[in-house]
Amino acid sequence: MTTYLTPALAWRRLREGNERFVNGETSHPNQDASRRSSLVENQHPFAVIFGCSDSRLAAEIIFDVGLGDVFVVRTAGQVIDDAVLGSLEYSIGVLGVPLIVILGHDSCGAVSATKSAVETGQMPAGFIRDLVERITPSVLTSLRNDQTDVNDMVVEHVKQTSERLVDSSRVISDAISSGKAAVIGLSYSLAEGRANLVSGIGDL
Repeated sequence: MTTYLTPALAWRRLREGNERFVNGETSHPNQDASRRSSLVENQHPFAVIFGCSDSRLAAEIIFDVGLGDVFVVRTAGQVIDDAVLGSLEYSIGVLGVPLIVILGHDSCGAVSATKSAVETGQMPAGFIRDLVERITPSVLTSLRNDQTDVNDMVVEHVKQTSERLVDSSRVISDAISSGKAAVIGLSYSLAEGRANLVSGIGDL
């Protein structure tokens, strides 16, 4: 079955699934053998979720969706690189997904590491440094706005990631301009399980 939803309806579907998850009433849809076999030839996900790799942030679980429902891209601290941009452009340009979700969360280790690096001037070793460099602009903006709490920095980083995505990708910005797609930023509470809307670009 093909799902062609508007960005607003896609967001509503995710919101309703998250509400079930928060209330302990998950229905685990589209996770049976018949759903699995129906998806062998093609996929029509209704949203793409670009989130943090944190093990406590499993996208399909927190939005109570199943196989074929969401296209998921994850990096630590949801930092954008070329592979991420390519994956997101694929979801929009080829799969026709109407909604991009940028999913951050409180107590994010990557943002905390960046805050520490900015405050101490000591960069981490190896490729973790690359993550920190990509999150640094968000941390600096937060500090300029007198927001010193890591969770405020997470929200700022979600907003900046959304903006950077639209600025970097012609495919995505064109889809938003034509009303075919929208980008929303969510900040997830680990304790409560709720994904709160913090930003939006496009018609919702």
